[in-house]
Amino acid sequence: MSSRGRPRTFSREEALRSAMEIFWDKGFDNTSLADLTRVMGLNPPSLYAAFGSKAKLFLEAVDLYGRTDGAGIWEFLDNAPTAKEAVHDLLKRSAENFTQWDEPRGCMVVLSAPQMEGGEPAVCDGLKERRLEKQVALQSRLERGVAEGDLPEGTDCDAVAAYVTAIQHGMSIHARDGASRQTLMAIADCCAAGWDAMVAGVATKAQG
Repeated sequence: MSSRGRPRTFSREEALRSAMEIFWDKGFDNTSLADLTRVMGLNPPSLYAAFGSKAKLFLEAVDLYGRTDGAGIWEFLDNAPTAKEAVHDLLKRSAENFTQWDEPRGCMVVLSAPQMEGGEPAVCDGLKERRLEKQVALQSRLERGVAEGDLPEGTDCDAVAAYVTAIQHGMSIHARDGASRQTLMAIADCCAAGWDAMVAGVATKAQG
């Protein structure tokens, strides 16, 4: 008689990592239930019993990514002495992280997002929430820069945080397209090179 349900050797963490890998490669929409059961070694009832739904599995896989392969980018915002150095360090860490694998990777949170129109609301909202959390953390670091005097009074920290986040997301797309670490580092350096003029311009507009 064939066994049913989860096998005795089932490792939830290993199965979750397998799901993370395929979601990262194919995205939420393009990853089928057949893909998931194949890489996780689970039949559909076992998968649903362990993780609830494809959407819940995906968001749990995203959180695993944040703790493992995606770690080491955002955790050091408060370490740099100035906001400019914090942003430059953030983008350099992104360049290193996005190119640490043999094949093109980039950021799972950016690249595995589904189409918003007709997409799974829990997944769309969950990814949006995670992206905005990072942007808010960056905005907070910039506001600290204003308070400490290394950014001008009146700097539009919301706009600057959105700008830097957009650059980082673009770096992720470049990485998936096969851009080298050297190319991504150059993007980080370009941002740092134009930082003072950009911040001064934003501060002037905010005050005006």
